[in-house]
Amino acid sequence: MKINVMDELMIDRRGIGVNFNLNGKTQILVWAPKAKNVLIRIEENENLTLEKQDHGYWQLITDCLKPGMNYQMVLDENVLPDITALWQPEVHGASKAFDLNEFVWKDQHWQNIPLEEYIIYELHTGTFSVEGTFDGIAEKLDYLQSLGITAIELMPVAQFPGERNWGYDGVFPFAVQESYGGPFDLQRLVNSCHEKGLAVILDVVYNHLGPEGNYLAEYAPFFTEKYKTPWGNAVNFDDAGCDGVRRFFIENALMWLRDFHIDALRMDAVHAIRDFSTKHILAELKEYVDQLSQNSGKKYYLIVECDLNDPRFVNPPDKGGYGMNAQWTDEFHHALRVTAGGEKEGYYSDFNGIGDLAEVFNHAYVYHGQYSAQRDKSFGADPTYNLGEQFVVFSQNHDQVGNRMLGERSSQLFSFEIQKLMAATVFVSPFLPMLFMGEEYSEPNPFLYFVSHTDPELIKLVRQGRKQEFAAFHTKGEAPDPQAEKTFRDSKLSWHVLSQPLHQCMLNYYKALITLRKSHPALRTTNRDRCRAEADQESRVLSVSRSQAGSSVLCLLNFSEEAQEAPLPQYRNSQIIFNSADRQWNGPIGRDIKIDRPIIKLPPASILIFEQYV
Repeated sequence: MKINVMDELMIDRRGIGVNFNLNGKTQILVWAPKAKNVLIRIEENENLTLEKQDHGYWQLITDCLKPGMNYQMVLDENVLPDITALWQPEVHGASKAFDLNEFVWKDQHWQNIPLEEYIIYELHTGTFSVEGTFDGIAEKLDYLQSLGITAIELMPVAQFPGERNWGYDGVFPFAVQESYGGPFDLQRLVNSCHEKGLAVILDVVYNHLGPEGNYLAEYAPFFTEKYKTPWGNAVNFDDAGCDGVRRFFIENALMWLRDFHIDALRMDAVHAIRDFSTKHILAELKEYVDQLSQNSGKKYYLIVECDLNDPRFVNPPDKGGYGMNAQWTDEFHHALRVTAGGEKEGYYSDFNGIGDLAEVFNHAYVYHGQYSAQRDKSFGADPTYNLGEQFVVFSQNHDQVGNRMLGERSSQLFSFEIQKLMAATVFVSPFLPMLFMGEEYSEPNPFLYFVSHTDPELIKLVRQGRKQEFAAFHTKGEAPDPQAEKTFRDSKLSWHVLSQPLHQCMLNYYKALITLRKSHPALRTTNRDRCRAEADQESRVLSVSRSQAGSSVLCLLNFSEEAQEAPLPQYRNSQIIFNSADRQWNGPIGRDIKIDRPIIKLPPASILIFEQYV
């Protein structure tokens, strides 16, 4: 029986790959346009032939393949894993059949939370807990809830070689990493999160695949030589044969949202997606996600990493945009770290401290049309009409920590007072705040780059690449071996330090900041029109005014290591509601700061937040 598979991208169920339906039948749909024959080999002893369909698809409906059985695809004489497998215990081995409908969900009440209420906690499954599994995360959900987190963000979980990887070397986009617990345990984790009122963001990678175990090109034209990316040939979103590629990734996104109940996707480095189609792949994906939302009655969000400073990505379709709900804003991080006294090497060289920090508060981007020396051109556009909730900001993330040679966190680079000030800068912004796992208690362990490839030549190339990348930093020692298990172990969070007073103090400080962010109307709002930042270059003081619904706050941030005076115009109507230099946060001063003139003396490396009454 022939089907028109191009019209069969169903919103409410997965179409490609191996899927089980309620009447006990298994439907198999494979895209292999150049194959002359396609078989499925079950448990290495039974071959079943798929029937050719239009547009290079092959189909079979059978009752011979059951959940838990091993199987492989045979394209002509080529025996391969299933690139759409949901369960792929080993990247070069057999796939394992998995029934998406087997898990019994108990989150029927869950409808997601408004995006503006997201307080995000980015974590890496393998290093977050001692176990390095989804169950290990589940055991810490009460902790995250008490911290005030409303959404966890999982770094990529698609199957990669071995047991150690950041996740960006994934090669089976539909399969859940075996060492983390596999697909069933991910469903169970998401269910537990929803029962505790936590949203789940999943990091997905649609701009490239990893170098080992990538079998996509054996099936179809998944890559094109038209464009080059840092990882080689680009994913084929607009060249000959791209319809099947686009369907593959759209089905992937819908699966995570629909079948794993994920609330939002964070898409890696979408500036590396090359697509000159009349409808960009992101815009098409957004249309399908909106249809899923309409069918399910649940809200889903699409968040992108993008370094183009182009509002088109987050503008709605009726404004000529792709309709993404939010984007990461690396420039907030860069301006903040330079302001705090961090290095100005590499991409930091384009940032000039506190003036740029004021710029990003006021414009969401530092560069919104002005000249960039590093790029030697005018760069960016002003996202004038975009809401604050469309920009995710942070003082640390996996990239900014892990791409350093020694993977040092802020705890190893900045003083305790500056760490507190940087955290407060994130939370008093009108943007969505994100933490990187462990920063809330000043985690001392690094987050290093690690892999567990099995190809000796690839391992050699990765090691050489890391050494060459950091050759100029030889005075700091050798770059840790990314293949070594010790590098992975050294990157695990050291939860035991929470028994030490200084780390407990930082945790309590973060809790207080998050509580203030959630409870105060002027800080909770993501209305950028009611936020204004001004920088004093000489004193290195940033003044941030926020207001909403008759409530106003003035935040004075002193990035100097000396006490500084700053204007406090409405001093008679001002009351301090937060002081990072307070002794309860291991600061140098007590709670009483006199407010008796229109100038206030700010402690070194501190933030004072004033409630201002009309």
